[in-house]
Amino acid sequence: MVKRISIFLFLFALILLFTNIFVANASDIDALAYMLMDVKTNRVLYSYNSSVKLPMASTTKIMTVILAIESGRLNEMVTISREASIQEGSSIYLKEGEKIKLEDLLYAIMLRSGNDASVAVAEHLCGTAEKFAELMTEKARQIGANNTNFKNPHGLPDDDHYTTAYDLGLITCYALRNDMFAQIVKTKRKTIPGPEGENWDRVLTNKNKMLWQFDGGDGVKTGYTKKAGKCLVSSATREDWQLVSVVLNCGDMWNASSQLLEYGFSNYKKIKAIDKDEAFKEIPVIKGKKNSAKVYPAEDLYGPIKISGNEEEIVIKENLDNMVKAPIYENKKAGTLEAYIGDFCIGKTDLIYKENIESTSILYNVKKILKGFK
Repeated sequence: MVKRISIFLFLFALILLFTNIFVANASDIDALAYMLMDVKTNRVLYSYNSSVKLPMASTTKIMTVILAIESGRLNEMVTISREASIQEGSSIYLKEGEKIKLEDLLYAIMLRSGNDASVAVAEHLCGTAEKFAELMTEKARQIGANNTNFKNPHGLPDDDHYTTAYDLGLITCYALRNDMFAQIVKTKRKTIPGPEGENWDRVLTNKNKMLWQFDGGDGVKTGYTKKAGKCLVSSATREDWQLVSVVLNCGDMWNASSQLLEYGFSNYKKIKAIDKDEAFKEIPVIKGKKNSAKVYPAEDLYGPIKISGNEEEIVIKENLDNMVKAPIYENKKAGTLEAYIGDFCIGKTDLIYKENIESTSILYNVKKILKGFK
């Protein structure tokens, strides 16, 4: 019995040793740039060269698909042009004149990286792929990805087509907050129709190995061109906490992405910074039927904090009056709260009242009586 326990403890120690080595070696990733980001807050947890502009190959299609989803035109039928049908590189072999639902094309783009499907979507939504690329860049600016420029919807090489690891992380976090996008990128297999009149379907198997080989893996997109090298945007969720990793021009993109994600889950934890069910403060009420009122956060706020070394602290900053004059109405805004880790804001929310408090002023009560006679 003692011998068995000793063997168990020895094996357990080995596991801990190799886990620590695995986590510590996150800095040994062989990539031109990489980044690890929390999806909810956009907080960067680990990075290298994350602001360097680089080509991103087919990870471009993350923006293509989220724009298509936001168009609200998923059920429309797309007629495949000759231009779309002759695209080089990855393809699902669309035929000129073929009609296929836009939603099906989005699965073809994300699971099989169809360049033909990407152009077909772009042309359907904007008339030309070039005009759609302009919309992609405009959307990037809105998201905060200011060092990104799109020249096409698929990621084939162009000197003016580039992003950064940080920008691509922002774009991906934004996209993953869309339920439809999140559903598409975590789909392992999908069957969509073949050309009308032909007796076959297209069976799409996702190229993203992270869905199978990483615990909690649920996205996002692979990419490769000779110019961009191997690129991978990955996501994983554990205990309702989702992280995104980006590696650009990375020889071993699968292991590198696994290292980054594992580093995040091992060295950080998700905590509730603000609880909407707990009163934040009680403030005095002037001329009210109650002397004070409690204010509550309108929503919960969560954030990732580092647990190795000196554990980080979350600082709450409030914008709230010292007192309030009645009447007070339920769900009325009382102020705001902001939560910070260092100088990074992980979230903002309103402070609200959760009760009605009537005024004791004569004028208020006269108006209330007169209103009752109307």
